[in-house]
Amino acid sequence: MFRIHTLEWIRIFYFKAMRMKKLILVAVPAFAGIMLQVSVLFGQTVIGKYAGEFMAIGVGGRALGLGGAYTALAGDATAGYWNPAALTRIQYPEIMIMHDERFGSLVNYDYASVAIPYGPDASLAFSILRLGIDGIPDTRNAWVDVNGNGIFDDNNRPDYDKITYFNASDWALYVTYAKQSSEDFSYGGNVKLVRRDLANESAMGIGFDIGLLYSPMPDLYVGLNAQDITTTLVAWSTGRNELISPTLKIGGAYFIDLFGGKLAPALDFDVRFEHRRFASIAYVYIPGIGAASIDPHIGLEYDFKHIFAVRLGYNDVKQITFGAGVHLRKLDIDYSFARFGSDVNDLGDTHRISLRLMLEEEKFMRSKE
Repeated sequence: MFRIHTLEWIRIFYFKAMRMKKLILVAVPAFAGIMLQVSVLFGQTVIGKYAGEFMAIGVGGRALGLGGAYTALAGDATAGYWNPAALTRIQYPEIMIMHDERFGSLVNYDYASVAIPYGPDASLAFSILRLGIDGIPDTRNAWVDVNGNGIFDDNNRPDYDKITYFNASDWALYVTYAKQSSEDFSYGGNVKLVRRDLANESAMGIGFDIGLLYSPMPDLYVGLNAQDITTTLVAWSTGRNELISPTLKIGGAYFIDLFGGKLAPALDFDVRFEHRRFASIAYVYIPGIGAASIDPHIGLEYDFKHIFAVRLGYNDVKQITFGAGVHLRKLDIDYSFARFGSDVNDLGDTHRISLRLMLEEEKFMRSKE
């Protein structure tokens, strides 16, 4: 019954979307253009360097154990984040959740996704992530001026009853559609909504991603994810508007049969256009495009007979990562670990764990027609 209702809803949504396709193709660019013009006229608009950094942390224990080298390897509910085109690899409905604590549990990072195969060659997914610091004390109105001189000095003390608390959080909601056009080629895209909250101020934005996945030969895969491809506008309630520059994620992966399991080396590159001259591995000039920073992600996974997996990686913030995973019936449990360099160990280690639930029953399997 669940499958019938779900597929019927998806069919209705799909056909209505096709009827509105021409209107959307005209309306979305026009709306984006109008919003950009309004923001330029009535607010301060800047290229927000690192404005979209909270969406670059990565999701999923498997992917993060591989240092984020996942653009060509993605094949689960996290594909909407790593490469929308790879969502066509799922064969059953999936639910993915992840929790991450860092900097001594000061920062909480959470992710959840639901992915549904549709027909013989398409998939849909809905994903949400949140990065936040909760319970920040606000003492601006809590200090008692004992001396009455209007100056903050050693004799001043707080009135604890007047201390309030606020949260600083970033949210992103992804709606993903993917389609396999041939046996070796898939494409997909995201519409993502962004919300940022900081005390009494907030911001909203909308962005678009496009993904491609190609297999030029058996066991070799090449992926591309063009994030924020139209340049995402994030409008703050203060009147400030930030533009998130596009990022290209380019990656490849190859599967090798070894000792009854699969060995998969993977290599990704993040190409950004935010002039990160000193915060990147390489900084180059691309003719016709301009200056770009390039950061590699390197990963190596060995999966033994789909029972357990071990992983090693290196990511764009120069961290060595480790990971492991266990495949149970309908459930994958993946863990990854990363630590900062020895000179900044006070920031603590980072542990991530994710659960992937798959409805692996014949009645839920991707239909053949």
